[in-house]
Amino acid sequence: MKRKPAYRPEDRGLPSGPLECVPGVGRSITWDLIDLGIQLIEDLRDADPETLYRRLGILRGQPQDRCLLYVFRCAVYFATTSDPDPDLLKWWNWSDARRRANPSSPSRPGR
Repeated sequence: MKRKPAYRPEDRGLPSGPLECVPGVGRSITWDLIDLGIQLIEDLRDADPETLYRRLGILRGQPQDRCLLYVFRCAVYFATTSDPDPDLLKWWNWSDARRRANPSSPSRPGR
């Protein structure tokens, strides 16, 4: 059964909170994270981006854009790294192709 996102038009785009401080995360992805049980940046520290991406596809009842996985990778890196590399705070630098081209990039962000 397809589940609707937590966002409702009557919410007028809310929330605006700590998750929107994460690079690449705006209101839409904030709602995705909330639907996945992620409420705070700290909740991302033990999260696995691949698992979040797969769970969201199941939750929505359809495949999600692959770029969302790259945003999740970036978000987990941001949450787990005290002194992040500015280039790794750009979600597009977490694409599969860039990671294959640069094997020295973290495979498990922040670890």
